[in-house]
Amino acid sequence: MKKQLLIALLYFATIGVSAQIKKEIFEFEYKNTVINGVLNMPSNKPPKGLVLIVHGSGQTNAVAQEWHYDIRAQFVKSGYAVYMWDKMGCGESGGTFDYNQSVQSSAEEGIAAINALKEKQIPGSDEIGLWGISRGGWINPLIINQYDGIKFWVSVSGVDEKENFKYLLAENLRINGHPKDSIRLLVDEWQAGVRLTYAGETYETYMAATQNIRNNKFITRFNNGASSTKEGYYTYQKSFMKETLDEATGLVVYIENFETLLSKVNCPVLALFGEKDMNVDWTKTKSLYESTLGKNTDLTIASFPDCNHNLFKCQTGGFYEIQDNNLPWDRCDGFLDTMAEWLVDIEPSRKNSSKKRE
Repeated sequence: MKKQLLIALLYFATIGVSAQIKKEIFEFEYKNTVINGVLNMPSNKPPKGLVLIVHGSGQTNAVAQEWHYDIRAQFVKSGYAVYMWDKMGCGESGGTFDYNQSVQSSAEEGIAAINALKEKQIPGSDEIGLWGISRGGWINPLIINQYDGIKFWVSVSGVDEKENFKYLLAENLRINGHPKDSIRLLVDEWQAGVRLTYAGETYETYMAATQNIRNNKFITRFNNGASSTKEGYYTYQKSFMKETLDEATGLVVYIENFETLLSKVNCPVLALFGEKDMNVDWTKTKSLYESTLGKNTDLTIASFPDCNHNLFKCQTGGFYEIQDNNLPWDRCDGFLDTMAEWLVDIEPSRKNSSKKRE
């Protein structure tokens, strides 16, 4: 993350907006918990709107470490205010981090942020846009569906309705040199473990069925070396059995009727993908967007060769590639420019939408 901060600071100096951006801490409440965030906006003119940054999976330290700094700077350069916050139990936010927080809850959290920004009459908050990466591809359509008047959505490395870990596992095993039969064995074992857990099977049954996958180097590293305990298994199983599991694929369905939800999105959408995304099957999401968003709204899609899930240049797109090979955190060529140009392109439709609402 230190490298990301350095790259961000260098980028900020390069585009020459450091003297034209304001930064302040802004807090809001969600479920009686104070959530800490950072607000950026142009200092030389009123913002034309405000963009919410919606994170992907995992814990954050986004405010302190200036996550997505170059992206926020680009929005400010384009005339927008930007708001980003840390999840519960992360950074200076209160509460306890919940890795299994539902996407519905995350959407409600985003709406709580919007309401707080509007109540405080933060400049730009009358024209809200959304930017989200990965898991944000579930959260932002929910916000759009539940909160009337969202002006646009930038989806980065978006998802379909199901769990993506099966794809992530298979592709990263392949990149790490596992032969096809080994990949098949390990993926099948992981899948069997999911089905056994969901079916209410015992800890002993689960452990006996997943010996190879639990001892795999990639999985061990992915789990930060933590091993499954009996207590942890049953605690997780209790919440996991409340999820919806697709019988055919054995994958968790995060949003039921997701195609219908996407088809109801009525604001301009920019979908950006890295063509070496080994976390999410971007081609599958692209097709989903085309068959849903593409039929009902102004959809623009752009993909970037030799770019990973986080839209940085890469060689393989592997989960730990940049970290292990000491590669620079270089943004994909055209990624930031594509967002800036698209914002200009949708300006007329955004203004017309505002007039109709008035």
